[in-house]
Amino acid sequence: MEKLTAKQVIAYSKADPKKYSDGEGLYFCVRKQGSPYWMIRYTTAKGRREATLGQFPLMSLADARIAAAYFRKEVRDGIDPLLEKQKIELPDIETVDQLFHDWYRTDLSRRLKHPKIPYRVYTKDISPVIGIKCIAEVTARDVREVLERIRESNRPTIANDTLMYMKQLFRHAIKLDLTLNNPAAAFTVDDADGVESSKDRMLSKEEIHYAFSVFHNHINSFGRD
Repeated sequence: MEKLTAKQVIAYSKADPKKYSDGEGLYFCVRKQGSPYWMIRYTTAKGRREATLGQFPLMSLADARIAAAYFRKEVRDGIDPLLEKQKIELPDIETVDQLFHDWYRTDLSRRLKHPKIPYRVYTKDISPVIGIKCIAEVTARDVREVLERIRESNRPTIANDTLMYMKQLFRHAIKLDLTLNNPAAAFTVDDADGVESSKDRMLSKEEIHYAFSVFHNHINSFGRD
């Protein structure tokens, strides 16, 4: 197969949408909208893949060939350059604060009708104690300290909710392979502040609003039996 020339690339860049091969998996791709671009096809143990190298004219034919040669070398060395690039682009999640913000962005804000409730609990009661800690360094004693501080302020409802959120937060960390341990897993309602005793009084408007917000956020936890 003949190689492309610089003149051909310029001419093709103004032609109809098509992929033009330069050989060894390198293609010059012209699309309906947007700038033409250079693409390389390669094969790994997981099958055939495609990766964009750069856009024309910012990346010339000569530059595209150099980039493709480097790309092919990495593949021969057992490296998938596309996966490596994706890893670099992922945000760092090292501290508990970073973990919570990822959980909030990818789960809570999408799943819950009132995601600001766990957000407030985290920022007020959890983050001040363990927010700057590395995820893998958080221990059960740290969890206990979070709960004890809330207990001292006589807020049993918040203590129970905080324990629930911490369990879910570290399950999120396990899901992302950021830790193997959930330091809140062994704690129960009794450790938080016990089962709240009933009171013969009217709930305030704020308490009613909070209660219904919790019901909405955890509707799947309630059965019909």
